[in-house]
Amino acid sequence: MASLIRPARTAPTTPGVPTATYRLQLQPDFPFAAAEAVVPHLAALGVSHLHLSPVLEAVPGSTHGYDVVDHTLVREELGGEDGLRALSRTARAHGLGLVLDLVPNHMAVPAPEHLARPLWSVLREGPESPYARWFDIDWQAQGGKVLLPVLGAPLEDIQGEGGLQLGKHAGEPVLRYYEHAFPLRPGTEQLRLPELLEAQWYRLAWWRQAGTDINYRRFFTISELIAVRVEDPEVFAATHATLLRLLRDGVADGLRIDHPDGLADPAGYLGRLSEACGGRWTVVEKILTGDEPLPDGWACAGTTGYDALDRIDGLFTDPAGADRITAFYREFTGQPDDLGGAWAPTVRRAAYRLVTHDLAAEVDRLARAAGPAVSREAIREVLVRIPVYRPYVLPGVSAPEESVAMVTAAARDAAVPGADAVRDLALGRLGRGPGKDDFAIRFAQVSSALRAKSVEDTAFYRYGPLLSLNEVGRDPARPAVSPAGFHAFCARLQRDWPTTGTVLSTHDTKRSAEVRARLAALSEVPDLWAGSVPRDTVEPHVAYQAWQYAVVFAGRTDTDGDVIAATMLKSEREAGLRTSWTEQDPAYEARLAELTREVVSRPAGAIARAIEGPAIANALGATLVHLTMPGVPDIYQGDEERQLLLVDPANRAPYVPRPAAPESPKRLVTTTALRLRREHPEWFGASATYEPLPARGPAAGHCLAFVRTGRAVTVVTRLSRRLLDAGGWRGTVLPLPEGEWRDLLTDRPHSGGVPLEELLDRHPVALLTLQQH
Repeated sequence: MASLIRPARTAPTTPGVPTATYRLQLQPDFPFAAAEAVVPHLAALGVSHLHLSPVLEAVPGSTHGYDVVDHTLVREELGGEDGLRALSRTARAHGLGLVLDLVPNHMAVPAPEHLARPLWSVLREGPESPYARWFDIDWQAQGGKVLLPVLGAPLEDIQGEGGLQLGKHAGEPVLRYYEHAFPLRPGTEQLRLPELLEAQWYRLAWWRQAGTDINYRRFFTISELIAVRVEDPEVFAATHATLLRLLRDGVADGLRIDHPDGLADPAGYLGRLSEACGGRWTVVEKILTGDEPLPDGWACAGTTGYDALDRIDGLFTDPAGADRITAFYREFTGQPDDLGGAWAPTVRRAAYRLVTHDLAAEVDRLARAAGPAVSREAIREVLVRIPVYRPYVLPGVSAPEESVAMVTAAARDAAVPGADAVRDLALGRLGRGPGKDDFAIRFAQVSSALRAKSVEDTAFYRYGPLLSLNEVGRDPARPAVSPAGFHAFCARLQRDWPTTGTVLSTHDTKRSAEVRARLAALSEVPDLWAGSVPRDTVEPHVAYQAWQYAVVFAGRTDTDGDVIAATMLKSEREAGLRTSWTEQDPAYEARLAELTREVVSRPAGAIARAIEGPAIANALGATLVHLTMPGVPDIYQGDEERQLLLVDPANRAPYVPRPAAPESPKRLVTTTALRLRREHPEWFGASATYEPLPARGPAAGHCLAFVRTGRAVTVVTRLSRRLLDAGGWRGTVLPLPEGEWRDLLTDRPHSGGVPLEELLDRHPVALLTLQQH
């Protein structure tokens, strides 16, 4: 199939490839008009495009916009299409374009339900609705009905309490339950309530039944987000028409694609999208694990950049120190290996919990598609052993070698009867047919949900030797990246995906880049860290995590204790060991808040002072590497200055531009690099080159340097505390390429073999350009 053929890797022929993007989180408190007001500020910063969170009509009050309810309208709460077009005009007047966030995988199940017209039609008319093809509904699983897990108690209790009431919406009879309003199947409105309920195309159910009984595909395990079948050409056309029109009209220039791993055929989808939008610059939110490559068949510029985040953060993490911290963590907390004591067992146990509870309904659907010869146990055992988000299998097409090897290894390691049949079904080896095709597609989709929920939303909150490692796209078992490994990664990007996205912070990162930079500095002082952790506590696991935040925020504002307490509460609920979102333990949560505030109130003195210098070096180094390495950098709102943000909602607050701090090194590095990229895009784009520039001398390993297209040199300091402890640069030099160079951060000339103690005496980083005569 054409969708599986990778487009030629050549310089882009279409205009509009950004030099750098700036992410803005739109919401009712920060609408298009507010974004328009900050355009001059962002243009002066040096970016080329504004990267906007989703702009289509969403659930009222939504602070993120990923819960779309109407694909035909630009969101009125943000200012509607007129507001978006006004923002676009102002942006273009300042030399900026727009990149839009597109959500193809799912839309909202809102309350009231009539906000989502396609879903409303399906609930009213059932399989005969013209919108029935929009959704992955297993009509056989619930006797021809859609299970809606929206009730606060079992249905029989709700009926007894009189919680269901008949009413009207737009002259049409509806069934009301608090903020919900459900349509009635035509001709049933005169029935008594029990008969009326039984006559509908939906079955109202207690929210606790979602994990075992739900029969529509969701976004991960979120029942309020129903998946959309964009593989259907008519559904694709209907859900993409508005955004494609905005691209054609010149309102926007590029796209970010949310969660492509949820789609039935990501490669086919991206091929259709590329054709429909004329090959506009498009990046995909694909989470790659370890050295997993982006599939060759995807018609896009690359990822949104979590793979780059992993390598950049790894550069500034000391591997030996991280190992020592991990050993101390295990001894100090005493956590069992599979409950936060060791990484791999913790992930595996979390995955088992999900496939037997939260994703049990999805496993049941796979079992029905597979037939009686394959057990649910075999499906579960293979699923939990898939080491990345998903395989890529399209019925009727030979599976890619990487997917074959991965699924084969998972089935072999499962070692249960039926595992080989699961393998063959997942790889499409047993021929065609509705059940077999459905299994191959759904297995991959369930795999991606399982991986995301077990790793990002569970294990990351149970395991925490060094919280900077617990980030989307990172692997705590692989904490560090060597300079050689980083250079190899950049060489591959420049060769294969030169205009891919790169990031340090996003709306989904659990800690901002600045927080991670400070935490990574702990890896350089493992013994000092171990000696500083409070030991007089009855909850060592909680104290250990809270103390990391206490050190990061040491000496800042009084409100940081509230932020940390809220973060720890979310962490414990996500971990699901002592309390959870669905089984809250108020007594434990009260003790948790008290303990967190007590820990955070302690003076962090020596350890905080020890990491201050290394943290600054890490933050500036990561910033400069991010802005000059291969790819298109995306700056998260506010990250041009020092920004200590924890997990949402703290990192999704409305954007408020801050005046440049006097002598702000981060602002200096950011604006200097961004303006250089904008002035000389050819030095950093698809036709550019990337070459490592090794230092010489006893401290050469603490310098990472590279050359872009023979015209710009990036120099950063890594593991600066280790460098200081070893005696500094000690005569280590950086041999610059031939010619005269000028450091844009200090406005000083350099040439030849420059001593690093001279080059980096003012800042721990340098950005040099070749001078022309």
